[in-house]
Amino acid sequence: MLTLTTPIEMQRPPVLRFGAGTLSSFAGWVADSGFKAPFVIADSVNAARLELLGLGDVRCFGDVVPEPDIPNLNAAVIAAKGADLIIGFGGGSAMDLAKLVAVLAGQDMAFGDISGPHRAPARTVGLVQIPTTAGTGSEVGTRALVTDPETMNKVATESLNMLADVAIIDPDLTVSMPAFVTAATGVDAMAHCTEAYTSKRSHPIIDAYALQGIELVGKYLRRAVDDGSDVEARNGLALASLYGGVCLGPVNTTSGHAVSYPLGTRHKIAHGIANALIFPHTLAANAASVPEKTAKICAALGFEAGSDQAVLAGARAFCEGLGLDMSLRAYGVPEDDLAAMASEAHAIRRLLDWNPVDLSVADIEAIYKAAY
Repeated sequence: MLTLTTPIEMQRPPVLRFGAGTLSSFAGWVADSGFKAPFVIADSVNAARLELLGLGDVRCFGDVVPEPDIPNLNAAVIAAKGADLIIGFGGGSAMDLAKLVAVLAGQDMAFGDISGPHRAPARTVGLVQIPTTAGTGSEVGTRALVTDPETMNKVATESLNMLADVAIIDPDLTVSMPAFVTAATGVDAMAHCTEAYTSKRSHPIIDAYALQGIELVGKYLRRAVDDGSDVEARNGLALASLYGGVCLGPVNTTSGHAVSYPLGTRHKIAHGIANALIFPHTLAANAASVPEKTAKICAALGFEAGSDQAVLAGARAFCEGLGLDMSLRAYGVPEDDLAAMASEAHAIRRLLDWNPVDLSVADIEAIYKAAY
């Protein structure tokens, strides 16, 4: 854990617009900025509601898939040829692809030339991020993940050149999310905050964002699941997601995301639900190492910490109370794949090296078995 005497650097989009109705300002910003060829990166759901952007007949790559891979990225780059502004419009998958497309657009480079830390070149096009879910916080980040289909591993790319010029967070866009998606993405936002809060490189500045993000999820997620039109709850979750994104930059996630990644890459389980399935187990596994912070997390979610088993039971009950089936079996994960998944997760050292507890391959396999 870092202290107030430890230097830290935080990066944000230079313009961040938050609040109900803020999307209405977007078309004016595009016109005032002089962009003539905007291009949207979206999934099929958001590609069907492009009129909300106010840009008229705008070009779009609307084939973003959950857990996007390199071929999906390459198709988006080809489709975006000639664009001078890239717009990520959707959840984390669309916004991650938008970051990568923005740095590859107009460049004679492939993904392999920019993947990893600090290799992406300066952009020659603009970049705007507009989230339609409340979970990833990708709109304020400099990191993007895509799956390499040959290795089935997520490849992380990070660069200040992938930071958006503008992020518009309009909670009205999330009102149409189904209850299941609301629940899963809300737990994802909470996982970002929780893992940053308990990380070995947690910092008091980031802790403030992280704890408030967890508290917002504890207060508003069940309300939004029960009533999707609850505007206050939708705003609260959008803010929690934003705070989670702030946490990702200088601190990032740890074991929860590392253990959840194989669920997405190997079995195509959406990122939000994958994190929800793993969250109670890694929270409990880390509890004894960070007891005071664990107690605050549990209190924010409405239960007492107590023993590791009490933490596991309380966190699982919180997720089940959102209507989530919390067994891996329910999502088609084969039991005979758990050992291979554990080895794969254990190799994600960029996350696990910062976990408060050193989890072995056997520890991770035990988590999968307990979650099965």
